[in-house]
Amino acid sequence: MAATIDHSAAAGSVVVMEKTDKRDFLIDIEKSAQSSWQSSHIFDANAPPLPEGVPSYAEFFATNQSMSDVHAKHPKWFGTFPYAYMNGSLHLGHAFTISKIEFAAGFERMRGKNVLFPASADKLIREMEMFGEDFSGFSAADATVEPEIPTPTPAKSLESVDPSKAKKGKLNAKSTGLTYQFQILELIGVPREEIKRFADPLHWLHFFPPIAKEDLNSLGARVDWRRQFLTTDANPYYDSFVRWQMNKLHAQGKIKFGERYTVYSPKDGQPCMDHDRQSGEAVNPQEYTGVKLEVLEWGKGVSGDVLQAIGGRKVFMVAATLRPETMQTNCFVGPKLTYGIYEASDSELFLITDRAARNMAFQGTFDFDRGIYRNVIDISGADLIGTKVRPAFGLVEEVYVLPMEGVLATKGTGVVTSVPSDSPDDYRTLLDLRKKPEMYKIDPSWAAVDPIPVLSTPKYGDMAAETLCAQLKIQSQRDVKQLAEAKDLAYKEGFYNGVMLVGDFKGQTVAEAKPQVRQQMIDRGVAIPYAEPESEVISRSADVCVVALVDQWYLDYGEDEWKGVAKKLLERMNTYLPETRNAFEAVLDWLNQWACARSYGLGSKLPWDPQFLVESLSDSTIYMSYYTVAHLLHQDMWGSKPSSLGITPEHMTDAVWEYVLGSGDLPADSPVPVEKAAELKYAFQYFYPLDIRSSGKDLIPNHLTFWIYIHAALFPEHHWPRAVRTNGHLMLNGKKMSKSTGNFLTMREATRKYGADAMRLSLADAGDDITDANFEETVANAAILRLHTACMWAEEIKAAESTLRTGAFNDFDRGFRTEMDALIQGAYDAFDKMEFKTALKQGLYDFENARNWYRTICAPENGGPGMHRDLVFDWVRTNALLMAPFTPHFSEHVWQTILGEKSSVQSAAFPTPSGPIDAAVLGQLEYMRGVVDSIRSAEALVSRRKGGKQKAPASSYDPSKPKQARIYVASDFPEWQNKSVQLVREAWDEASNTIDEAKLRSSLDAAGLNKDKRAMPFCQLFKRKVLATGSSAFKRSLPFSELDTLSLLRPLIKASLKYGECYVTSVDEANTILGTEGEKEGWSKERAEASEPGAPAVHFWNV
Repeated sequence: MAATIDHSAAAGSVVVMEKTDKRDFLIDIEKSAQSSWQSSHIFDANAPPLPEGVPSYAEFFATNQSMSDVHAKHPKWFGTFPYAYMNGSLHLGHAFTISKIEFAAGFERMRGKNVLFPASADKLIREMEMFGEDFSGFSAADATVEPEIPTPTPAKSLESVDPSKAKKGKLNAKSTGLTYQFQILELIGVPREEIKRFADPLHWLHFFPPIAKEDLNSLGARVDWRRQFLTTDANPYYDSFVRWQMNKLHAQGKIKFGERYTVYSPKDGQPCMDHDRQSGEAVNPQEYTGVKLEVLEWGKGVSGDVLQAIGGRKVFMVAATLRPETMQTNCFVGPKLTYGIYEASDSELFLITDRAARNMAFQGTFDFDRGIYRNVIDISGADLIGTKVRPAFGLVEEVYVLPMEGVLATKGTGVVTSVPSDSPDDYRTLLDLRKKPEMYKIDPSWAAVDPIPVLSTPKYGDMAAETLCAQLKIQSQRDVKQLAEAKDLAYKEGFYNGVMLVGDFKGQTVAEAKPQVRQQMIDRGVAIPYAEPESEVISRSADVCVVALVDQWYLDYGEDEWKGVAKKLLERMNTYLPETRNAFEAVLDWLNQWACARSYGLGSKLPWDPQFLVESLSDSTIYMSYYTVAHLLHQDMWGSKPSSLGITPEHMTDAVWEYVLGSGDLPADSPVPVEKAAELKYAFQYFYPLDIRSSGKDLIPNHLTFWIYIHAALFPEHHWPRAVRTNGHLMLNGKKMSKSTGNFLTMREATRKYGADAMRLSLADAGDDITDANFEETVANAAILRLHTACMWAEEIKAAESTLRTGAFNDFDRGFRTEMDALIQGAYDAFDKMEFKTALKQGLYDFENARNWYRTICAPENGGPGMHRDLVFDWVRTNALLMAPFTPHFSEHVWQTILGEKSSVQSAAFPTPSGPIDAAVLGQLEYMRGVVDSIRSAEALVSRRKGGKQKAPASSYDPSKPKQARIYVASDFPEWQNKSVQLVREAWDEASNTIDEAKLRSSLDAAGLNKDKRAMPFCQLFKRKVLATGSSAFKRSLPFSELDTLSLLRPLIKASLKYGECYVTSVDEANTILGTEGEKEGWSKERAEASEPGAPAVHFWNV
């Protein structure tokens, strides 16, 4: 493939195609294969026929027939990936996640299983308001504008709105690096004049799903498209499915109603859940205690304007803290921050940051309508220094406001309580202020109160901050890294092991006292509850979100009994990677209540409260079960046409769904006849449970954990999902994919540029673990040449079939057969574990290397006998099969066009080894492959030898002149080595894998080996080998005849290195001849003595 490579270029330009004939050849065979697969409906998966003697589906269940028996006769495999949100074309990141299921589906088909691999398939209103319908008002500068925090105005009602007036869709995708949705649409080729049509949410659903289907077909995906559907109420069948799901959860008490904190978009007027966010996915509300510190006396920097604006009302500095039980010696503000004084009521004012006031406005903190917050006046943090305040429940009656460099406007209220006994930051800041009061512009008396112990811990005593600052050698409040570590250590030790020393809860553990202190302070009016997002959340409408306190329907994730069942499901599930399991366990430990309803958008209405819609992550937890019956219900993704059973959406009542998917009986008045309902139930029970779900790791904190919870609640254990596999993000050419930077490829662009199989091969090569993988365009480009070359070679072999050797196998044939068998088994094992990069290495790269070696040693020009016809064609056949999960189009071409098979490779079985795999033969092959290079290196070393003091004499050997070589093969190791090995064995303790150095030295002394210059270096190397490989290090003999092996290779060595003659001689024979005839041309005593088993010595000379 002729191409120009520029590694510094943007995606799409790293590889610039110059000649495309090889790629075009591959694309032609791809189109041919795809056309054949689609016309034959080869990927349509159906439940098997009823068992013999069972006349109907209804009878199957009425007579309690066993689905396990059906599975035993007709094994199945059912895999899915999370459907993409339809706001653009599928990109390489989607393709990477999809490829894991796609490769597995191909492999499972080859294992003889009935494989089911199904797939399914707002912002613009605001942008048209900003830039006009044709977006002519947009300028490049607009693309970099930060999300605007609105001027305080009455919030959109926190009550519900009429969903029929919805302006926003539910189907959004991940952040792309571009600011506006219309930019994304333009990037993927939608004309600007057409973009306004996407303001209608349904237009997205008409426009993008067909594109996704086309892209997946072009990839060669093994998808049963009969089962596609839309996951909104646009499909009335799916809508009835969601109603059943939500009603059942509600009846179980899993869905509850109440006022709770939630991340909320003021602009949108509703909660902003994970898939409604431009950034900040998995960010949750963080709850604080807002401690009220009454201002007693203003600092000298406070102006008369401030005092006039206050007008005699009480002012409270409100400090947001996670530790209300520990307030002490002072409070801190950021001297460079701007604060505001806000009306909390007619008589009280709060001094906080604007960000905190905006959050409080949506939590009912102020005596105004939700969303209203009134600023009285702004004041700088520097002016507040020296202000005297009264701490709530403080151990000191009056404390001063002091400066702290690390106070952030983006965290809490900007006011920080001081706990120098237990907060390393507070302790170190207090010491800095005392040390340099002039620099910080404070009166020393303001920092005069010493730290007061408030709790005691076993590890750090009653002054944890002082102890940790000393241990970690923290010298200043600017030692940010060490302070973060100290803070983490202090907080964990204090919370889990601390005991209160002061207050009404003295003697109680901190964990027990903390909620009681908080409630006591709130009850007495000296504190308020306060919450904010853990970190910044930006909605897809470019709004900076707040935490609001709203009445909501929510799923009670985290409830103890439900969590226990979810953990049981996870324990039984194969996660493939320990990191995936650890991530799930962490989420199950912290996940709590989750809002399952929202006010408007696309989606199903909440059945018992239809003013709300089911939130987009809550209606998509068990839709994999819907795949099992979708094709039996409707003919298209919209559900506009009933399928052959003639069931309408109205027929699918909760009772019918409970019969089909659950454990309920079909009611006597069922609108669906019993035989049709039983057919649905049979299809579901055959394909369920889900065998595997593949997803990006970013869905573990939400969708995938919800998937576990809801399956645990709605399905019996035998229908729980069996496995989940997660992957990291996909980088492109070693850099993060981003549309805004240009480092981005859609699935369509990649398949058009490289062809489907080359792209698929590169996806398999990108990586399998949970860390970020990397798609290299250079790999895709190289894959084009590799696949084209493989096709051409297979054609050449077919044409030359009559010239290939036949008859009995020789040693080379048997070695090749054994290596093919080993690689077949290795690829099978890797596929079974979904280790696709390893499977690719075994099934492609190593399999080709095995063929290349066999071709080399059999080549007549290398003195070989030629390749065996049966083995060569078996390699071509097996290569096509091993690659079929990865490159099905290439494999189909080889299978049918070259090998002449009548059936599709999609129906072929995975290859199996021809017999037991002889490890000795594999060891011999590995040895043989290194021989020529080893001899070449040894020859080069001899020719470069210059001689000199204490060096071997200069060599007169000239490799460019006529030459010969003799290889000396030893059958035994030198006695001093054998003795050294024995002494190392005696000093090694296998249980602990340690070596007693004193014992070894003593043994070497006793044996006289400590004076042998060869023994000590040898022992050092051998010890490292023992510690690395264990007892196998002592198995030093080769499992094959080295002399016979080198004799077999002699023609290849002679031809490859251009020797006039090459001799292979045993050391025993050499010693006999040297002993009787002495050294002569072609015989070297030094070389014979240097030879060891596995490391033959070679003598070179000119003739």
